[in-house]
Amino acid sequence: MINGTERILVCCGTSCIANGALAVAEALERELASRGWDDVSVKLVRTGCSGECEQGPIVRFMPRDVVYYRVSERDVPSIVESLEGEAVQKLLHKQDGQAVERLEDNPFYARQHKLVLKDVGVIDPLSLDEYRAHDGYEGLERALTMTPDEIISEVEASGLRGKGGAGFPTGRKWRSAASYDEWPKYIVCNGDEGDPGAFMDGSIMEGCPHAVIEGMCIGALAIGAKEGILYIRDEYALARDHIQHAIDDAYAAGILGERMMGTDHQLDLSIVRGGGAFVCGESTALMASIEGRVGEPRAKYVRSVQRGLFDHPTVLNNVETLASIPIILRDGGEAYAQLGTERSKGTKVFAMVGKVKHTGLVEVPMGATLRELIFDIGGGIAGDRPFKAVQTGGPSGGCIPESLLDLPVDFDTLTEYGAMMGSGGMIVMDDRSCMVEVARYYVDFLCEESCGKCTPCREGLRQMRAILTDICEGRGVEGDIELLERLGHTMQDASLCALGKSAPNPVLTAIKFFPEEFEAHVRDKECPAGVCPELTRFAVDASACTGCGMCMRACPAGAISGARKEAHVIDPEKCIACGSCREACRFGAVQTTRRISA
Repeated sequence: MINGTERILVCCGTSCIANGALAVAEALERELASRGWDDVSVKLVRTGCSGECEQGPIVRFMPRDVVYYRVSERDVPSIVESLEGEAVQKLLHKQDGQAVERLEDNPFYARQHKLVLKDVGVIDPLSLDEYRAHDGYEGLERALTMTPDEIISEVEASGLRGKGGAGFPTGRKWRSAASYDEWPKYIVCNGDEGDPGAFMDGSIMEGCPHAVIEGMCIGALAIGAKEGILYIRDEYALARDHIQHAIDDAYAAGILGERMMGTDHQLDLSIVRGGGAFVCGESTALMASIEGRVGEPRAKYVRSVQRGLFDHPTVLNNVETLASIPIILRDGGEAYAQLGTERSKGTKVFAMVGKVKHTGLVEVPMGATLRELIFDIGGGIAGDRPFKAVQTGGPSGGCIPESLLDLPVDFDTLTEYGAMMGSGGMIVMDDRSCMVEVARYYVDFLCEESCGKCTPCREGLRQMRAILTDICEGRGVEGDIELLERLGHTMQDASLCALGKSAPNPVLTAIKFFPEEFEAHVRDKECPAGVCPELTRFAVDASACTGCGMCMRACPAGAISGARKEAHVIDPEKCIACGSCREACRFGAVQTTRRISA
């Protein structure tokens, strides 16, 4: 029965928009209007990312808490009808063969612990009133009654460490910046997020921009800054628009400007668009970019908290770190420190993508294991194929094998095994992933993104790429694997910044945990995963082929022939070894073989 409290939450994060969420929202508005239900009767809210990205567009009815997945325009009349009746069964999540309505009954959400993402996917990101109704700016109000030392002590008590990858204690950084009696001081938000497969910070800015602004306000009070800058990746147009809208609203409400919430404190915020360089995620390169110079890192013997932006004391935190600050000031540092591990407190947001059944945004307490993330929350490997590896920490992270799935994910443990948590990107791979090609892909990415300032990184990455390319294309020779290891260790020791020091991680961990795959490429001229085209050919197992024609339709080279319901044949002269036929075959009839000539 419609009673005026109903809210329809339509996920309008970037992923759902790509799947047609805006059209669904518009169709819902038309359908509600046709039934005479205005915005007072049923409120339609376009929210940020709901989390389970591959299931979008996602529509949630509140307060009944019915969640519909993969909604299209044609589903709109039936789901609006369900406001006063039974839920639409075909659009609900299926768990053990049973349809479940509530978000909390979906294991993807039930096993999470949301702090930073608490309001993302729930509130209208363009509404200051909604943010304040969900405890927004309470942390800032409390901070305004405290001294800078008290604010910093609260952050220190929380154990919060920077969530952009470095893991440096946030309270210690703030205290260092506060100790310098030099003005102006700056607080800077790193919203560049250049890791492939990572979208945590972008989703936070899209879905709850005021949380980032509130965190910057509190940080500015702590260190004595009157100016803040948000450095946002140029491709993040939606995040940038939402942040700017929130800044404008905060000025209009007296939160920003000369008299913060009616006090004598002042803070002005502005946005600088990133230039698209991955290296500008590094603190000093980012500040050089803001200043209009080439984004290159500098040596760290002078810290940014002393001489940062425009050569003045500067605190730089990433989006997720800043969005954690209001929670700490509102609920207390001790409460935040109850979550996580001894050395890694609180929660962490991960972007889980790749060969996992349920991709998307995940927030769990620090110390959750890889197995819990991938199998309990992510649902396991797509197509129920065998798990092979997970690459954590972005392009400079490491590849973790199945034997280490029970490792806790925190700042320190993964580092012991040559990987890292990084900013929270997590790419899951199945048995059809070639670890040599994975290493080559990341080295190729980093080779293009290196600023080239220091020789170990610039030349080391180029040589690594050349060697890995030779191995993938069948030109590898004895000694190449050992040479890759020596190059990697040299880069770790001698590179100027974290990009170069961590760039060898994908290569070194792949060699460490998958040596047999590298040896097969070099010695046997074979790609066990059937990925490297120069080392792989495909053939059809006639005994398993049903003649359905799916492989023939998928082949871009026209290399497959055969009559319907008869075994098909792949012409090795035409085959380009792209693997499309293997992906299309539902019967496992397409098999990999060694290439004809090595």
